[in-house]
Formats: sequence, structure tokens, C-alpha cells
Amino acid sequence: MARQLFLGLDVSTTGAKALLIQASGEVVGSATTPLPLATPRPLWSEQEPNDWWDGIVHSIRAALSQASAAGEEVEAIGLTGQMHGLTLLDENGEVLRPAILWNDQRTGAQCAEIRSRMGGSAHLIKVTGNDALTGFTAPKILWVREHEPEVYTKVAQILLPKDFIRYQLTGEYGCDKAGGAGTILFNLKARDWSTEVLEALDIPAHWLPPTHEGPEITGTVTTATAELTGLRPGTPVVGGGGDQAAGAVGVGAVEPGIVSLVLGTSGVVFATTGRPFIEPEGRLHAFCHAVPETWHLMGVMLSAAGSLQWFKDTLAPNLSFDELLAPAADIEPGAEGLLFLPYLTGERTPYPDPLARAGFVGLTLRHGKPHMTRAVLEGVAFGLRDSMELIKEAGLGEIAQVRLSGGGAKSPLWRQILADVMGQTLVTVNTTEGAAFGAAVLASVGAGAWPSVPAACSAIVRIVDRVEPVPARVAVYATHYPLYRQLYPALKPTFKSVADMDG
Repeated sequence: MARQLFLGLDVSTTGAKALLIQASGEVVGSATTPLPLATPRPLWSEQEPNDWWDGIVHSIRAALSQASAAGEEVEAIGLTGQMHGLTLLDENGEVLRPAILWNDQRTGAQCAEIRSRMGGSAHLIKVTGNDALTGFTAPKILWVREHEPEVYTKVAQILLPKDFIRYQLTGEYGCDKAGGAGTILFNLKARDWSTEVLEALDIPAHWLPPTHEGPEITGTVTTATAELTGLRPGTPVVGGGGDQAAGAVGVGAVEPGIVSLVLGTSGVVFATTGRPFIEPEGRLHAFCHAVPETWHLMGVMLSAAGSLQWFKDTLAPNLSFDELLAPAADIEPGAEGLLFLPYLTGERTPYPDPLARAGFVGLTLRHGKPHMTRAVLEGVAFGLRDSMELIKEAGLGEIAQVRLSGGGAKSPLWRQILADVMGQTLVTVNTTEGAAFGAAVLASVGAGAWPSVPAACSAIVRIVDRVEPVPARVAVYATHYPLYRQLYPALKPTFKSVADMDG
């Protein structure tokens, strides 16, 4: 008897992933193809869209082979991937230039122009849920118009990275509502493109694709693509979701009261809401969820587990993570007065500042590598608490549960530090495949295997571990967190001066 399989495709910054699951959530095949990244100038970050597609094709075939599956067994496909990236196509569907990615920082001037054209940040936030930040899609469009007019005159279609994969699979243009909200070209409450924003920025509405809810079928696999990938012609492709929204589906954070805390290269605190909440100062991102008629608030720190990776690569390249972290467990909470500011790549929440910098504060002769390691773990935890505090202040109601995931969550020491810094019980779940898993779940709902996304998550996602805060350590961190909070305001002028000095 043929299996019913669902395929999740994820175009991240580092790899093109294909994941096959059964309706029960059992993973039967997984493959990831590494993706190259270009940084042609300081603060620039680009990728070739055709590399995404080549990687996805390779990963689909590898996942099918690993699962000993035929393309006919795949019932539906869900898409996810890095948000905010700008992919420009001409009238023939050909790529016009490398995609400008979410972590590209070249558009500071264009962000200021967007605020001006929208009558200031307050009104922009009221419409879109977000201020203009360098990572978002809209300022990238203005940058191309200003700096590459020969490219801009040929633009016929604007897509996000995963939606380029949708186009290659189906020949159809489309975008999920979670991803669309991340362009800041959306009316958050209406869950669709904002005529007001498009007119203010002079961006033609017909350049943007139709938008869809996460489980909604948006097209089917073409015959040519089926021959290339091994999939069945006519396989439905659903809307999917941006990586954070799909990742939240993957851990079951699909209803109000359940918060997702992701400790990946970047760190994310993600709170599902039943209606659009907007943080008036734009310190939290407000986007549509991949769950129909649902929204979310999200705080993002740019270097979470990435801070630990940098520390290891720079100061302990010959140690494994376990060897690096073990001595830090013997250091008392607070690292004997050593603080770490984790702004290695600028910051998003609560300080949308691409010029912010990282640093150790409080170093003395008594501090060694274990102290510094612990300070990195604690500094990241303090940064994530910044987002958690903003979410609590937003008035969403009681936080019933915090679900922890991401590569950094594999460390028992870091899990405990997070629980102690937050003063909150944290749980981990049985699903560990991230956004690709969430995309596959959305595909299963779209194909009718489950009546709704919450129903699917309720059946598939289970709690496997619980970390309780230790009151004595909570008290220690309650005294250190205010000191951490003082650092950015005190150092902000220095960050600006250093940036000016470096050109």
C-alpha cells in the first residue's frame, strides 16, 4: 500500500532542504544541499536564485531516494525559507540580478526615504505593523531603483526566495501572507498588499504576486518540473510560510498563549495572536502567521547561537562545543561580573541598529575562558529576554507555555540559563526539523489530512522535556539584567563613532 507523504521545502541562507513526513509527523527522508553566499561589498549579502533551485532539485531527489519513495506517494508540497529577500524577474520570468538577502545592510538611506514618504515611522507602523529596517524587502526595491536603473526598468515580477521555488515548481506566481507581511508592503490588518504603501513608494502593484494563506493550494507541479525532480505532475503546492512562521507551526506555536523561543544562529521570540497586535514603536515585528486568519508578534536578535559559534571559531577552534561549555557550567551565574553584549551583526530587537557592536564588559585578570563562555550564553539569554519583556508588555494575555527549539537548545546548560534568566518554565518538543517540518505540516492540512493547522499540531507535536527555573539563580540574574540593559544606551554613541571611523 502506497504511503501518503508530504514534502516540506526550505530555502535558508545556508542550504536548500527537502523533508518528507507522513501525516503522523514521522520523518522518512531529509536532505540538504549547501548554498553559496556572496558578499561583494561590506554589509552586502546576495545569492543567485538559480542556486536555490538547483539545490532544491538535488535535495528533493536525495530525500525521495533516502525514503525509498516514489514521486506518486507525495500528496502535497509546502514551502518555506528566508524572509525579506528581493528576487527580481523580467517579463520572461528570468532572473535580473542576484537576490538581495535579509541580512543585507546597504539600505539605510532608503529606509529613511520610506519613512518620509509614509509621513513618518508612526504611520508606517500603523499600516504595516513595522518600521522600515534595512533587512526588509521594500527598501531593497528602492535601492535597485536608485542604484541600478538599467535593472529596474526591466522588472516585471518581485518574489521572495521561497516563491521563486514556487514559480519553478508550478509556473505560477504567488506569495504566502506571512512572507508578504515581511516585505513591509502589506496592510497587516487586511492581510494583503497595501495600496497606500505601494502608491507612496511608487511600486507598481502588478509586480507583486497574489497572496495565499499557509495551507491554501497555489498551483501544481508542472510536467517539466516532475521530470527534473522525480515528483508527480499535478502535485499540489500550498502557500507555506516564511521561515519563522513555518518554524512556529513545526513546534506547535499556532494558538495564543504558546510562545516559541528559537535559539538558532539568530534568536527569535514568537507569540501567536488571534488578531493583529502592533507595538507602537515598532520594536517588535508584527506579521501575519502561516495559520489562516492568525497573526504574530516577533522579537529578533541577529546573533544568538551565532555568538557562541563566533566565540568558538575565534577563541577555541580546536574544542568541540561540549568541551567548550563544560567548564562554563562550573562558573557561578553572573560570570563574576562579566557581561557580554551580543551585537556581532548589529541588532533588530529591541534596538533596530545596524551599527550596534558586540563586546565584553567587566573583564579582569580573574576571568578566563570559562567565564567568557558563560558570559556569552548569559548575554544571549539577556538579549532574548528583551524580546520576551516586550511581548509581555504588549498585552497579549497570559503566556501559558514557552517552547524552546533551535541548535542552541541542545545544550542543557544553555537551556537552564535561559529558564533562569527568563524566570519561566521552558519545554522542548519532539519535532526538531524546524521550518521544513512546519511547511510539510501545512502541506498535509492543504491536502486534507487534517482539518486545520491547530488540529495537525495537536496530534503531531508532543512535549518531551521541561526545564524549571531555579529561584536562587533567577534572583541573581534579576540583578544582572538591569546592568545589561544599561550597556546599549551608554555605548550607542561609541558604536556610531566607530562606524564613522571605519567608513
